[in-house]
Amino acid sequence: MTSECFPYQPRLGQGQLIGAIRSACNDRAHLVVESGTGTGKTVCALTSAVEFCKERGKKLLYLTRTNSQQRQVMLELREISELTRVFGVALQGRRNMCPLAKNDSELSQGNPEELSKACSERKARVIKGDEEACKYYASTVSEDLQPVMKFAREELPTAEEFCAYCADRSLCPYEISKMHIPAAEVVTAPYIFFFDGFIRHALMDWMACSLQDVVLVVDEAHNLPSYARELESAMLSEIGLRMAEKEVGEFGDPEVAEGISLRDFVMMTEEVLDKAVEEYLIDEDGIIPQSHLEEELMFRTHLTSRSLGGLISQVANFGEMVRDNRKLAGRLPRSYVHGIAGFLTFWQSLEESEYVKLITKYDSTKAFEAFCLDASIACRPIAECHASVHMSGTLRPLQEYRDSIGLPKDSRLCDVPSPFPEENRLVLYVDDVTTKYEDMERDDKMVDRLGERISEIVSQIPRSTIVFYPSYAILERLAAKTRLAWGGRSVYFEKRNLNQGDFMKIINDYKLSPGKALLHAIAGGRVSEGIDFPGAEMELAIIAGIPYPKPTAKQRALQHFCEIKYGQGWDMAVKAPTQRKVQQAIGRLIRSETDMGVAVILDKRAVHFLDTVKARRTDDPAREISEFFERPAATARPREVTQDACRLRP
Repeated sequence: MTSECFPYQPRLGQGQLIGAIRSACNDRAHLVVESGTGTGKTVCALTSAVEFCKERGKKLLYLTRTNSQQRQVMLELREISELTRVFGVALQGRRNMCPLAKNDSELSQGNPEELSKACSERKARVIKGDEEACKYYASTVSEDLQPVMKFAREELPTAEEFCAYCADRSLCPYEISKMHIPAAEVVTAPYIFFFDGFIRHALMDWMACSLQDVVLVVDEAHNLPSYARELESAMLSEIGLRMAEKEVGEFGDPEVAEGISLRDFVMMTEEVLDKAVEEYLIDEDGIIPQSHLEEELMFRTHLTSRSLGGLISQVANFGEMVRDNRKLAGRLPRSYVHGIAGFLTFWQSLEESEYVKLITKYDSTKAFEAFCLDASIACRPIAECHASVHMSGTLRPLQEYRDSIGLPKDSRLCDVPSPFPEENRLVLYVDDVTTKYEDMERDDKMVDRLGERISEIVSQIPRSTIVFYPSYAILERLAAKTRLAWGGRSVYFEKRNLNQGDFMKIINDYKLSPGKALLHAIAGGRVSEGIDFPGAEMELAIIAGIPYPKPTAKQRALQHFCEIKYGQGWDMAVKAPTQRKVQQAIGRLIRSETDMGVAVILDKRAVHFLDTVKARRTDDPAREISEFFERPAATARPREVTQDACRLRP
């Protein structure tokens, strides 16, 4: 099946994908799709869903994980709009779209709720005549916006383009985007706009529709299970507690229970945190008993459970006062004291079957963490949508994804084959090395052998290369062992906690480097997610160890949860996410019919993934890689498009 508004010459499988999406929309069904990198998932989903929504009066909400993916949605909408007019809006959070937040160091750190409160306060002051409260909103409510509306409808700008257009005119792009949304047939937004309840309700108001009128597309859906779990989790760190102490010093230290001041209570909570670290922490985390925190606080305060609840309410009231004071002063309405109260209330309400309570220590920062084990909690609103489409180039096993986010068992599962010649990609593995923790600890020479394997490939194959490591710790150990093999290459590293600008500078420098550059990256990290490396920008991927998750207390709890709920603890919590990270790295290689690329897996545990990775064992990877690149690229051969090109499974 093809579409009249499909803007390109269809490739193999695209017609079937368009048909599968249209069928799901017609039947109010949920569709889970794996379609490889470069196969045109975005334009297929947009074409099919836009056509359906126009016919049936529905609206398309297209969720993306990154700004670059959202930009691609708007670029494809422009192409579709050349054939059939469609109005789409690219929406991002206030932190990205609010001119004040961009230029204010305090506001730029606000979460959505805090920025919403700050924005509401400033808008109210503008309405009362104080234009200095926000000059951008003042201009927005006083200027003629018809030229802006015309620009948005005719140009279909990306969020970045729209922000720049509004900035030149001292207008607020966030508020104007909200004005556009009721008339938009397509809204593309980050995940949080749908999966956070507070924001989702606001978005539905702006779209002037209910969830039943929404066709939902989730792009790069392999991210959704872990994203959903993190979204429903919460943390109380020693940094937050210390900031709360400073807040008490600034705003006062009231009595929150008989003989107990707020400062006393904050310090007691910090003592309980330290004690939990001493008793339960192993390496970077540890499971603590369900009632440990409450019992320790009751012991220190000499209060009953009911009275402790009253104390927490008093703490929350103080925190609300702090937020109101800061909001009225034009500051970010944040209260760390209120955060303590909110966390303790949440902690006491948790279902033991859905959450695990942890003590953690990451980068020397201690914290209590309530970690959500069940991704389906955040994903429940999907069931209310008219239909949903979940797409990724690395989504298999599809049944595991379906079950983990709580989609119905009758959801449709679809594999779309790559349209590119299989002969243009080679995947190898060696079985004399591994990054398995026990083997690396038992065999002192294992790190040396891994380094030698990387070095022999890098030194003999002068191609643009990305080395993917399971973790930053292993990257640092192995990169030191391979330094002599880099020769005169330009070498780059994916680093921890980089902001978007610095990260993109590394990527662009790598792409523009003369000669054949070398990039060291993390499997499943930012380099393997949403970054295109067309042509010769990436010809060789070295996977330096299978990226299994670290066996932390949190990971073991997740595996136990999956075993109890689904009967597939290892497969769902360990094997499936690891398989996706491997596939992501390999999937970066081929973006067009003429691209050629090789992936080499340096880990004997690759044998556990041969059913999906299709790798061949080798003793001499450098020789086989050289021979592969000596031959010309195969050209795409016309293949008969059969019903199996998009394999739908029950």
